[in-house]
Amino acid sequence: MKSVTHYLKRLFLLELFKGMGVTGRYLFARKITIQYPEEKTPLSPRFRGHHALRRYPNGEERCIACKLCEAVCPALAITIEASPREDGTRRTTRYEIDMVKCIFCGFCEESCPVDSIVETNVFEYHGEQRGDLLMTKERLLAMGDKMEPQIANDRASDAKYR
Repeated sequence: MKSVTHYLKRLFLLELFKGMGVTGRYLFARKITIQYPEEKTPLSPRFRGHHALRRYPNGEERCIACKLCEAVCPALAITIEASPREDGTRRTTRYEIDMVKCIFCGFCEESCPVDSIVETNVFEYHGEQRGDLLMTKERLLAMGDKMEPQIANDRASDAKYR
């Protein structure tokens, strides 16, 4: 009996008409297209975008050159060189992130003991040449200066949920 019903289903193309029914239901449904440059979808609070280096309120960079972010990066996208200063503290002389290699895992942000490296909500960036996506210390600090109000707001809202 099973073979007869299977034969009839194949004969009358039942699966085809089921599929056409699904297509027909969605054909006349309201469309949910986003007009991208003008409209933007809301981002998740856990979204990880462009990197930035933060500064203290007095203007000094936060990075203490502990190199934890470089050590924890699974893609080996971070390169740090450091040297001691006159007061005995270490600071970075070279801090680079190769955005072509970066997999945006967030390990660098989680490992930083002084909350120096962060990932912002910026996802609209590009490079026309490979060197354009090599983020140097100066470019990362500039991004941090530009995005500091948003970063501070995100940190305050994160602390509220902890």
